[in-house]
Amino acid sequence: MKDAPLVLILVQNLPLPGDRRVWLECKSLRDNGYRVAAITPAAPGDPAYELHEGVHLYKYAPPKETSSIASFLWEFVYCWIRTFFLTLRVTRRHGVPAVIQSCNPPDTFWLIGLIMRVRGSIFVFDQHDLNPEVYESRFHKRGFFYTGLKLLERATYKTARETIVTNESYAEVARRRGRVPAERVTVVRTGPDTTVLTPGTPDEATKRGRRYLVHFHGVMGPQDGVDIVIRMIDYVVHEKQRTDISFSVLGKGDEYTSLRAMVTDLGLDDFVYMPGRVSDEELFRYLSSADVGLSADPPNPLNDVSTMNKTMEYMAFGLPVIAFDLKETRFSAGESAVYVTPATPKAYGDELLRLLEEPEEMDAMGRAGRERAVNVLDWRFQSVPYLAVFDRLTRR
Repeated sequence: MKDAPLVLILVQNLPLPGDRRVWLECKSLRDNGYRVAAITPAAPGDPAYELHEGVHLYKYAPPKETSSIASFLWEFVYCWIRTFFLTLRVTRRHGVPAVIQSCNPPDTFWLIGLIMRVRGSIFVFDQHDLNPEVYESRFHKRGFFYTGLKLLERATYKTARETIVTNESYAEVARRRGRVPAERVTVVRTGPDTTVLTPGTPDEATKRGRRYLVHFHGVMGPQDGVDIVIRMIDYVVHEKQRTDISFSVLGKGDEYTSLRAMVTDLGLDDFVYMPGRVSDEELFRYLSSADVGLSADPPNPLNDVSTMNKTMEYMAFGLPVIAFDLKETRFSAGESAVYVTPATPKAYGDELLRLLEEPEEMDAMGRAGRERAVNVLDWRFQSVPYLAVFDRLTRR
């Protein structure tokens, strides 16, 4: 095993093993004979180093959550410096990585790939987000910083020997905007591991004495539509006077504090369970108990072409999904979702209330979602092209 190629994965967006896609990548590489190390921000209580399920995890204290452009710039600089010095530590302890995989956001680790190229490392770009579109969708403008993010993205494409993307829309961006040759772009969808993400026994306590449980989980940023979810709940509870529905809104992000305050200000505390980020055990308990999953990402330059992980996780648990009409969401969810237009809290709430009165339709959507998750989207299918990239680069 000492002679096996070392793959070093750089991830800033979420701690490992909490980032489900990246952790599945780590385990797939490990199971196919690679040595694997990863550099990641630490979750509360995490050690600076641990060997976790055969993967070497090197962690650093994350910066505070960001909201302004200046704080984002500081986050990029801070995380780059911490990641670079941990890359040197990994190299001292385990040898020069054969391959360094950078998972964005951000698009700043290309410089580490360029520096380590001198030592013989090959740089791979695993593109999870289109950062120029993240900026545009978040701040509703382009301008200087938008152009700067496009330049960083271009540098990442240019430095990478291979680019991995999450869907065909991103592949088109890599080929067109990034000028990456088609043969160096590989689509690896963020498929769920349906042996882990599988429905369990419903826990009636999650419904808090009500007939229905409607569920959301995910990142809570300005572009993620959680404000629409909360305003939809306000419409359902207060205007439509439905008091037989409980809502679980799980996750965290830059907007969590203001969104949590909105729940209280609207008088929804008795209807909304919103604790922040929870353990997988608690998340799976709510997914196993819910009647409907909410994917409220509104149309914008980012969401229109992005694959939403939560949508496929709802499908894996057999939940019917309510979503807005986005290109890649339609591809992922197919017949397991209903697609709402216009993207307003009222239209979203009306569709929820209609669907709850159609149990046969809900059952059919849930079955279709679980079947598509297991037989089409599951990680066991996505891992094949993913591993092929590394086998090709290391000539295995």
